[in-house]
Amino acid sequence: MIEALHCFRKRIFLGLTSLSALLVAVIIFMFWYVMIPGLEQFNSVLPLIWGAICGVVVLTLCSGVGAIVIAVLGVKLPVAMYILAWKTINLLFPFATTLGKLLNIPKYKVQQSFVEVNNVLVSQYQIKVPADRILILTPHCIQWDKCVHKITRNVENCHQCGNCGVGEMLRLSHKYGCKFVVATGGTLARQMVKEARPKAIVAVACERDLTSGMQDVFPLPVLGVPNERPFGPCFNTKVDINKLEQAVKAFMEEESYADKK
Repeated sequence: MIEALHCFRKRIFLGLTSLSALLVAVIIFMFWYVMIPGLEQFNSVLPLIWGAICGVVVLTLCSGVGAIVIAVLGVKLPVAMYILAWKTINLLFPFATTLGKLLNIPKYKVQQSFVEVNNVLVSQYQIKVPADRILILTPHCIQWDKCVHKITRNVENCHQCGNCGVGEMLRLSHKYGCKFVVATGGTLARQMVKEARPKAIVAVACERDLTSGMQDVFPLPVLGVPNERPFGPCFNTKVDINKLEQAVKAFMEEESYADKK
């Protein structure tokens, strides 16, 4: 049942992405067609050259969408195709969200689908980095609202009392030697990423923040772990520590992981 739900979510973004690619291809073709008379005035060969360039762009876009679909189906792709698919979903995301709005698909469903498709591509690409180059990033709402300890500048200030998930996440970062930061907003999160200079990020947040964050740091690879919101958004949120650990281990080099066993 859960697997079927995940498949349905992925299909939302795959469908919107495919439709976006088709619309972009039509726009490119119309743009080329309108320009033909003007180009012919300069040189009769120019329409053919410009048409060939447009054709390559459309073919690359369609290949990227095809690679996304094949990867989501579980077929292993060459590295170059993963990179193409990864870049394509980020390029077409704004078009997909706009189409979703026109088709009355709730934005959060498109964001959920984007995160799941992104995670599939990043996981199958099998990016491996040293543990100390992995950054665990989470928003401040993961901290218990009555906690008096400031952790946004130094997460080591956490007393690991067990009232929220910060303590578990801190222990996980110590276990594997990853960096772990808590941000109060997007601006601080970007600053922390810039300072940490990671090679991979495991981000915990709502789908909206995960989506915008992935777009902000692209092409840096990100695995998103959606938070749990038993009290509503942005307040005493939680995280499945097992899913977080799986995401961290997915990025870790074999040598780093063996050292931490």
